[in-house]
Amino acid sequence: MDASVPTRRKTKSPQQAFLAKTFHWVNIVALVLMISSGLQIYNANPVFGGRGGWHFPDLVLLGGWLAGGRDWHFAIMWVYSLNLFWYGIYVFVTRRWQHRFASSSDLKAVKASQNIKRKNYAWHRLVYTAIVPILLLAIASGLAMYKPAQLHWLSGLFGNWQTLRTVHFITVPIVVGFTFVHSVMALRAGTIRLVKSMFF
Repeated sequence: MDASVPTRRKTKSPQQAFLAKTFHWVNIVALVLMISSGLQIYNANPVFGGRGGWHFPDLVLLGGWLAGGRDWHFAIMWVYSLNLFWYGIYVFVTRRWQHRFASSSDLKAVKASQNIKRKNYAWHRLVYTAIVPILLLAIASGLAMYKPAQLHWLSGLFGNWQTLRTVHFITVPIVVGFTFVHSVMALRAGTIRLVKSMFF
């Protein structure tokens, strides 16, 4: 073998914990089911435009009718919420939060760092952190609509029913947008291998 020819070193593929992979799979499946069943509920009484407002096509709906959509939505709500809850405990116990959530150094990196990788990493952590209150708002507004009588104090925080429905509906495209941005940033930070490592 010619010693002058440099050997190409194999880069080690990213490895993720089994619980992290499980969380991502459950999260994606539950999110799809919640959105499709939520749109079924929306079609029964659109948030915008009243009953004559814009409707979503049957192709993206789950449940078949209002009651069916509600049954699916509220059932998957528990799966989605508990999945986030247990992942939160996992992140706290394993101290992954130290590497996942933003700090003051990330704000400084976004403003002044000349290192592209460091700046991408900082943006990733900022976006990852910013989605937490949105998820809590989605769950809180969902619970307020699920049990408006029992949780009247919670639903009362939103002022009225239409505001509550609007807030809950708006959280959906934000979460979907986060999922897209999160994936793009993972691609920029670690190529497709990093994204694949979160599921396989």
